[in-house]
Amino acid sequence: MTTTLDATPTERVRTAFARVAECARPEVWIHLRPESDVLSDAMSAEGRVAAGEELPLAGTVFAVKDNIDVAGLPTTAACPEFAYIAEATSPAVTRLLDAGAVLLGKTNLDQFATGLVGARSPYGIVRAAEHPERVSGGSSSGSAVAVSLGLVDFALGTDTAGSGRVPAAFNRVVGIKPTLGLVPTRGVVPACADFDSVTVMAPTLDLAAHAMSIMVGPDAADPRSRVWPRDVVLAAPGQPRVGVPVDAQLEVLSDSYRRSFAATVACVEQVGIEVVRVDIAPLLAAARLLYDGALVAERFDAVGEFVVANPSAALDPTVADIIRRAADKPAHEFVRDTGSLIAAKHYAAELFADVDALLLPTTTEHPFVDDVVADPLEINRRLGTFTNFCNLLDMASVAVPAAGEPGESFGVMTVAPAFGDQVALDVAARVAGTDTAVVAPDEGVLLAVFGAHLRGQPLHHQLEALGARFERAAATTDDYLMVRLDSVPPKPGLVRVPEGGGRSLPGELYRISQAGLGAFLAALPEPMALTAMTLADGTTAVGFTCTPAAAAAGVDITEFGGWRAFLAGAPAGTDG
Repeated sequence: MTTTLDATPTERVRTAFARVAECARPEVWIHLRPESDVLSDAMSAEGRVAAGEELPLAGTVFAVKDNIDVAGLPTTAACPEFAYIAEATSPAVTRLLDAGAVLLGKTNLDQFATGLVGARSPYGIVRAAEHPERVSGGSSSGSAVAVSLGLVDFALGTDTAGSGRVPAAFNRVVGIKPTLGLVPTRGVVPACADFDSVTVMAPTLDLAAHAMSIMVGPDAADPRSRVWPRDVVLAAPGQPRVGVPVDAQLEVLSDSYRRSFAATVACVEQVGIEVVRVDIAPLLAAARLLYDGALVAERFDAVGEFVVANPSAALDPTVADIIRRAADKPAHEFVRDTGSLIAAKHYAAELFADVDALLLPTTTEHPFVDDVVADPLEINRRLGTFTNFCNLLDMASVAVPAAGEPGESFGVMTVAPAFGDQVALDVAARVAGTDTAVVAPDEGVLLAVFGAHLRGQPLHHQLEALGARFERAAATTDDYLMVRLDSVPPKPGLVRVPEGGGRSLPGELYRISQAGLGAFLAALPEPMALTAMTLADGTTAVGFTCTPAAAAAGVDITEFGGWRAFLAGAPAGTDG
């Protein structure tokens, strides 16, 4: 994906401000930038494009949750007395700006990113985009509604307990919560520093993943930032196996949500995803530790001193009470709860050994604003049932809209282990019935295959087991011969000959992790080998060859024009 809109940056900005005026939802924003400033940025982006820069996000506008720093703008975390003018822009935002996206403004949130309702802010309650009598979800409430209403093309949020996924569900947008540390959190007001992640919301998986791929990358000044591992899985299997909770663990859902989730699971099975029931009780128990255990002390460490020192500030009473009480947690309880997380991580590792991902309802119900105001704690607690454990247990998650009942919004999410972001995306795309998006487009090594590892062939499962990702059809240059080797299962060998002495042979191009390629090479039986090769379109990849002795003993099948054609029994260009 190179651009998301046909409009020029300035045209898109004018359209965005017109839409802001049309919707008249001021509670979405804490700081909407002056139109003249935004237009100036848009004209700068146009100038960069005209000068020959490649700006993949030129023509898009975005918003940033107001607990993320943008130089020269106030950061409030939805508390006016806490506000400061940021001296530097967070790396996540900088990378988007560098890619040509234009910032429209900063959005409302549950104060100090504490809440899943969107109703805990002195800047106003943010109502759901399609159902304004219901809550928007939090804490990234303004960002989700801005996307859903079409005010921006995408928006940044943060997610500690579900703050980027619950509002995505309530506003029928996509929400991607990456593995912890893949997107630097420097320049983000912490909620729980060890469990915070920067998230993105967008109308489509493609745009959300594209923005996420631009934000991902290490930050030398952020000790919590991480890089993709050498064995990163770059694709879900063609027929993934997903786990859904046993029925007893779905009883927390409202009646309508239970019906909607059952309907979604039935649809998932119809598109070729294998669904198995799994027990996630240890994960749900871990989820409760975020607020009910001593881990909540991280929230006091983040902003507790400010809350205690400023009792007359415009503090949301529920948020302030959570943060103040967090100061009373003793250290031995924190150690105990940390041990409980380790045990839950061990259980999760065993669980993911049997399934590629989990498919869960994003949240439990879609509450009315009045009900949340009357009962701000218990409803919020329920909303995090399935989201709270993800960051505590170092998992990646993708939330997508799903069919719900009239009058409310419903969504589901996929969950995968740390660095399984692409698996979560691939499964989410299947669930949503959309094209697969890519979050790590440049990771790994290109591998070209021409025989038994092609899709539908007997050894293709080896590529799937290593998490290799299909890129596109490919072909050799015209200086290769293909021989049938004496092997089980049958496979071909490629032999390079003087330029023009062979023919172009079709195959497939995959992207595989560096460690995966090493494992693949180590398992190759004689007489197969891997070598560098240049494909017909100029792409450099690793490809198959075989030993000269095996080639001499093999049967030349070049005339068939490829392995599949040989198996079909007809030379290329014939009717047989």
